[in-house]
Amino acid sequence: MEEKKTVFNYISQVFATFGVIVGIFLVFSMAIGKGASAYSSLFRYKDAALGIPTLLQLLLLALIITAAQVLFLTDTVIKGMSIVLRYVLFFITIMLAMIIMTVVFLWFPVNDPKAWCGFFISFIISMFISILLTRLAEKAENRKMQEALDKYIRKDYTDQ
Repeated sequence: MEEKKTVFNYISQVFATFGVIVGIFLVFSMAIGKGASAYSSLFRYKDAALGIPTLLQLLLLALIITAAQVLFLTDTVIKGMSIVLRYVLFFITIMLAMIIMTVVFLWFPVNDPKAWCGFFISFIISMFISILLTRLAEKAENRKMQEALDKYIRKDYTDQ
C-alpha cells in the first residue's frame, strides 16, 4: 500500500530532480562550457559557474518533470491508463516543455538544425537511460517484495 503523499514529498522530489539536473550541467559546464558559452545561454559563464537565470530555468524544468511524474507515472490523477501510454505521454510532455524552454530562454540557436539534432539525440539517450534505471529499480523492488512474501509464507507454514 502506498503511503499518503504530502506537499513535502513533492518538494523533495522537485529538489532531488533539480539536484540531478544541476549536477549534470556542472559536468557539462566544466567539460564544454568554454566552447559553448557563445552558442548557448546555459553556459554564459563558461566553465566558471552556472548563473541564477540558468539555475531558475533548471528549477522550472525540475518542477515540470515532477508535475509530469505525478500526473502520468502515479495513480494520483489518472487511474486506468496503460503504463506504456503513461510513459509516452510523460516523455512527450517533457520534450515539449524543453522545446518551449529552448525557444523562450534561447538555450541554443533555434534556427540551427545541428543543435536540434543534438537535442533530439541527447533527449532520446536520456530517455532510454531513464527507462533503464526505472526498470532496474522496479526489478530490485519486485525482488525485495518477493523475498518478503517468500519469507512470510515460510514463516506461516512453519508456525502451523
